Amino acid sequence: MAIDRRTFVAATAAGLALSAAPRAAAKAVKAAAKPGPFPADFIWGAATAGHQVEGNNVNADCWLLENIKPSAFIEPSGDAANSFELWQTDLQLAKNLGLNAYRFSLEWARIEPEPGLFSMAMLDHYKAIIEGCRALGLRPIVTFNHFTTPIWFASRGGWMNDEGPQLFANFCDKAARHLAEGIDHATTLNEPNLSGVLQYLLPPFLMDQDKAMVEAAAKKLGVPLFLAGNALYQPDAARVQGHLQAAHTMGKAAIKAVRGDLPVGVSLAIVDEQEVERGSSRDAMREKFYGSWLRLARADDFVGVQNYERALWGKAGKLPAPAGARLNGRGAEVYPPSLAGAVRYAYEVAKVPVMVTEHGVGTDDDALRAWLIPAALDELRLAMADGVPVKGYLHWSLLDNFEWVFGYKMHFGLHSFDPKTFARTAKPSAGVYRDYVQTHTAKA
Repeated sequence: MAIDRRTFVAATAAGLALSAAPRAAAKAVKAAAKPGPFPADFIWGAATAGHQVEGNNVNADCWLLENIKPSAFIEPSGDAANSFELWQTDLQLAKNLGLNAYRFSLEWARIEPEPGLFSMAMLDHYKAIIEGCRALGLRPIVTFNHFTTPIWFASRGGWMNDEGPQLFANFCDKAARHLAEGIDHATTLNEPNLSGVLQYLLPPFLMDQDKAMVEAAAKKLGVPLFLAGNALYQPDAARVQGHLQAAHTMGKAAIKAVRGDLPVGVSLAIVDEQEVERGSSRDAMREKFYGSWLRLARADDFVGVQNYERALWGKAGKLPAPAGARLNGRGAEVYPPSLAGAVRYAYEVAKVPVMVTEHGVGTDDDALRAWLIPAALDELRLAMADGVPVKGYLHWSLLDNFEWVFGYKMHFGLHSFDPKTFARTAKPSAGVYRDYVQTHTAKA
């Protein structure tokens, strides 16, 4: 039987006290092994992102790159899941799972297709989704920017542009004035900590493909630099990171100026970095990937944690997955306690409440997803029992979607969809998630 460090420590402490107070010790062991339910007001949801599900986002940087030659994308997004038209269907999917929240993103390229030109029709579209959530008892968790930016923004150098943070703040101001009243929680940016460090996480050939692609885009548009919001290649990663952090701070201020009581944070991609051998580079990699962002988040209302994997670090560097480990579609280890590990670390540094804004697995084996969800959530309950304040859990993703350069080949969804009819079909894992929420949440 596998036993983690926390259970080992709890059991050992209980054993030392057993002779003096057997009943109290036995009770302590039982409590450590089975924490209480999630609180009645816990946020349970599923997540999507605009470009990945909406379809035909023709004014976005990503759309241009998907359709240029050469392209790093294995296929274009096209109609995606047609969620721009079928958002009501998607909200009902979340409601059918017994959830009380839905995370989605605003598409900057739809709302501001040209600099300074804001579409009231598109603002009304997202307002309708927010109101639709409320009508179904779903709390709208809204991301103001989930990677994609307008073509005009990328054509000005994207996040390399010194004006980028102010341009984003202008967008946040306009969107908040129209939408903030109905939003439950907001995040400014999605996984901005990844910009400039993806070379440590993705195959090297993707970086070369991405560089050739953005150079082709710049040539086509006649600009010196075309830099998309989710570009792998970054000509100056430190500059991009500085601008993204300024954009978060300025964007948050713009949103708060409209509605001061709206909780605002930022969603960060956090791998559960574990040190197997002392003297490893684990702490240095943590600092590189997350340090400055988690310290910045100390000024926020919460920090979003997005976790999919763990990494094992030894003296020689990153270690391979243990023999016999279950693997996702990219061959990385699927390790249920990694979510709780990432959450614990984020809270330790940021010192603000945590929202799990993404967690899941990319796989064609839905049984793997069905195994992961309850196992990971059980570990999350242990972290909460230890005093880590977790506001909610939003599974990625509500349905299969466009996974960037990997196209539609990677499946993260609780639901699949037919690319011709767009009919959604619940996977068995959706039922597992639904049942877990129902049986592990305290009654109000």
